[in-house]
Amino acid sequence: MDIQTLYTLFQATFQPDTNVRIQAELQLKQLEGTQGTLLAAMQIVGSDESELHVRQAASIYFKNAVKRYWFETEATPAHLKISPSDKEAIKGNILQLLASTPAVVRTQLLTVLGVILSNDFPANYPSYLGLVQNLLQSQEPKTVFVGLLALKELTRVYKFKVSEREHVEEIIAAFFPIIQQIGSGLVNANNVEAAEMLKIIFKCYHHTIQLDLSERLRDNASLIPWGTLFIQMVEKPLPTEGLPTDLEDLEKHSWWKAKRWAYQCLNRLYTRYGNPTALTSDSKYKTFATGFIQNFAPNILTAYLKQVELWVAKQSWLSPRCLCLIANFFEESVKDKHIWSMMKPHSETLITHFVFPQLCFTAADETLWVDDPVEYVHAKIDVLEDFNSPATAATNFMAVMARYRQNAFMQVLSLANNVLQKYNESPAESRNPREKDGALVMIGALAPLILRKKSLASNMETFFVNHVFSEFKSQYPYLRARACEMVNHFSELDFEDSNNTGIAFTNLMESLRDTQLPVKVTAALALRPMIRHDAVCEAMKPHLQFIMHELLSITNQIDVDTLAEVMDDFVEVFAQDLAPFAVQLCEQLRDTFLRICADMGPSADGVDDISDRAIEEASDKTMAAIGVLKTIGTLILSLESTPEVLNQLEIALLPVITFTLQNSIIDLFDGVFEIIDSCTFSAKAISTNMWGVFELIYKTFKDSALDFMEEMLPSLDNYISYGKEVFCTNENVQHSIYDIIETVMKSDRLSENDRVFACKLAESFILNCRGHIDKYIAPILNLVFYYLAPEEGIETVEFRVQATEVVMNTLYYNAPVALRLLEENGWTQRFFGVWFQNLDKFSRVHDKKLSIFALCALLQVPVEQLPPTLQSGWPQVLNGLLRNFEGLPVAQAKRKEMEKMYNIGSDDDDDEDDDYEDNADDDEEVTSDEDEEVEEEWVDDDEDVYDEGHEYLEFLAQQAAKKRGAGTDNDYEDNDNDDGDDDNDDDDDEEEEEDLEESIYFESPLDELDPYIVFREVFTGLQQHNPGSYHELTKAMTTEQQEFVMNLMQIAEANAAAAAAVEAAEAAAAREA
Repeated sequence: MDIQTLYTLFQATFQPDTNVRIQAELQLKQLEGTQGTLLAAMQIVGSDESELHVRQAASIYFKNAVKRYWFETEATPAHLKISPSDKEAIKGNILQLLASTPAVVRTQLLTVLGVILSNDFPANYPSYLGLVQNLLQSQEPKTVFVGLLALKELTRVYKFKVSEREHVEEIIAAFFPIIQQIGSGLVNANNVEAAEMLKIIFKCYHHTIQLDLSERLRDNASLIPWGTLFIQMVEKPLPTEGLPTDLEDLEKHSWWKAKRWAYQCLNRLYTRYGNPTALTSDSKYKTFATGFIQNFAPNILTAYLKQVELWVAKQSWLSPRCLCLIANFFEESVKDKHIWSMMKPHSETLITHFVFPQLCFTAADETLWVDDPVEYVHAKIDVLEDFNSPATAATNFMAVMARYRQNAFMQVLSLANNVLQKYNESPAESRNPREKDGALVMIGALAPLILRKKSLASNMETFFVNHVFSEFKSQYPYLRARACEMVNHFSELDFEDSNNTGIAFTNLMESLRDTQLPVKVTAALALRPMIRHDAVCEAMKPHLQFIMHELLSITNQIDVDTLAEVMDDFVEVFAQDLAPFAVQLCEQLRDTFLRICADMGPSADGVDDISDRAIEEASDKTMAAIGVLKTIGTLILSLESTPEVLNQLEIALLPVITFTLQNSIIDLFDGVFEIIDSCTFSAKAISTNMWGVFELIYKTFKDSALDFMEEMLPSLDNYISYGKEVFCTNENVQHSIYDIIETVMKSDRLSENDRVFACKLAESFILNCRGHIDKYIAPILNLVFYYLAPEEGIETVEFRVQATEVVMNTLYYNAPVALRLLEENGWTQRFFGVWFQNLDKFSRVHDKKLSIFALCALLQVPVEQLPPTLQSGWPQVLNGLLRNFEGLPVAQAKRKEMEKMYNIGSDDDDDEDDDYEDNADDDEEVTSDEDEEVEEEWVDDDEDVYDEGHEYLEFLAQQAAKKRGAGTDNDYEDNDNDDGDDDNDDDDDEEEEEDLEESIYFESPLDELDPYIVFREVFTGLQQHNPGSYHELTKAMTTEQQEFVMNLMQIAEANAAAAAAVEAAEAAAAREA
């Protein structure tokens, strides 16, 4: 590859002329896989003579190629595979390249190194450890720096890797004493290079303790020097010279990043391994935790308290991330009695001077609100954005303290009440609205705790009247938003005075009209739980169109998926009230969806690089789009009884479906297939427009939706069920369905779960197109028996059942043809063996009915036309029929119970509600008694606190211990050991062979058939018209079986009489009409 040509192309990617830039990118794309291109790009990256922007473009190109093609799969085109010689050349030069490139280029190369190590270390990169060792032992700081980078990428490979932990032990043994010594020599330095190296050292340590704390790191010989280094970093006063004055830049500075990683290492050691209350009784870290909590955790707490003291006194600055980590540590420290005893004397100071200032509305908050209200909502209101927020961490710390330690709870209440009282008593000009906001945040954070205590909850109505309602009219927008949020926090509170409920609702409606976006968002979120009040529901109905319009308007300004959840709830609750303007609403939802999709933009490729922020924004938009699709689906289903409206909705939604599928927006496929399912299911018919969508579904499946068989199945089943007239006559749609089935069944990259859904599609195809798809019966059987014929061809019960049912369907479709195909291919004995051996696995109502109808179809084949293997076992067919009839009432009873559970077809809802209300008073009395025992909510200061999930973790640990004790090898063939292990094996069998879950929403043409009536017709017809077959079938019948058959006949007669009576009544009603 000519290096100069390649250099010119990279240079052209920065040209202002769009045409020149696009042409260069296309040429670079064409060069992928050309021999020598990657090595030439690497030379350009490493050359000091190359322009920086060219080196950067080359490094991104190099990185993307390695990420795509270093690890080869079957799908990797041969011409794009990286040759072994090129791989060796890259591995041989990558570390040297890291040493000679600027930071902006080095970032790309580190990604390359990570990809190589993930795929090649240790087997195909055995020299790597030696290379890193040489770098770290150098006397040249720059060389040591590269060695640290190389080690960091290696430890990153094992950060979340459960297997191959022996390599982590090897890395720790070989390198950690060295890098700890390097770190100790750097911690007292003040230059930026030292900070960078310390940061990398701390990250290496953190990577190795993410999943496990090795024995070597648990040893005091390692823990003490490492822990000392971390605390030295935490306590280190940073140099003032050379540091940025802008706080955002300061947080990104290497020294503050190093501090942050020191905090993270200490926190991880404590919260994951060193806190006994977080561990199960059999944890291998229990001994370590006992020593850690006594000897080391106190030192961490002391260091953190000192940093907070300096921060409170404004003698030292703490970055937001460090504040967050300190609060995280404090939160965990509340739980252990020993550490809590040290923290307790500081609790009031921490609440007043550490927590409270962070909860108040700050100048930075105001700037963000004014400059970027959308970002403010994401940062302060959208819960998904809260993980790294110091205010959220401080709130969580306070809430945990108040939840478990009574004195802390009283301190929080006292502070909040004092602030609020002072605010009310002060003249307007001297009030501090920011402090009031902080006090309301405090009370809001304690809402779950307050609501659980009747004595406190009973005072909250007065609290709202005195401190919250007035802020709906505040001149400060953030207090208006806080008032809405308080209503949301206390949504489970029932006001004794119904007027106060009305005041809350009226003010929320006014806030929805506010000019400030954050106020509108908090009002919208608070309206959602208000739906539970009947009076509020009635009051909302005249305003529904306005509410939905505002919700859509807000969604068009900001992508918050919780807003879509609010809309979804409103559509579900007010379906009938929204019906008059459902089409308009649907069109607005469509436009919102298309706007979000347009904002997503195309994905980056080629030499482009995607920032983390861009990924976050794309994720926000994807979640918002998914939420809108869900609301559309709810709207469609709610209008199932209005076909004329549904038709208009279909037309309105075509752009949503076509845009998503044509552009292969995979993240939205699930939602769009649900929309198609809802449209076709609700209409119970396939319109011309939806037939166009079917063609698009098929094309999308072939292009990009192979992995979405499960999501596509309901829609495809609807097309076959409700469009069977077309399917029975149109060979193109028949071929499309068969091709989908064949592709899934033959694909190497799909699992048995996917093939289960392909079998279900095949079943729908055969059942609905009976008599019209003869040419596909043999190919479908071939697909199924590829897995069914071999003894070990199928692993899961569900796939075995579903594959067998495809064959049963072919018998029901055309028994003589199906039997001939089975016999010609030598499958007869294998199939009937699998079927009859697994009869108990066919446990659902549909399974039983299909078995009965397939066996009835067999009975109608003259015995002389049966395959010899089946003739000899002909009486077993009757036995199979009777076994299915025995199990049918049980399956029907189970299904009925499930239908009751989901309130399907039940007319007893009102009675159930009455029963519920009758028992409500008793429940309240019990709850009240519990609430009065307020002290039970707190833990004594001399006791440890265990999280609510601790008991469950203990249970899991005990189960795991039992499993280990019983042995992990499932050697069922070894029967020499009769010491009790067999019982465990039987339990395992029972767990594996649980009944398949009943599909209560599943519909098929068999639903209309009565199996008792069909059996009676076939059995009596056999007796009358084919006495030879009848004799062979019944010659071995026992007396009990004869009685059972007679009982089936009686049931059939009763069912037939009942059906005739219903038909006559319907006919009479029709004549009267």
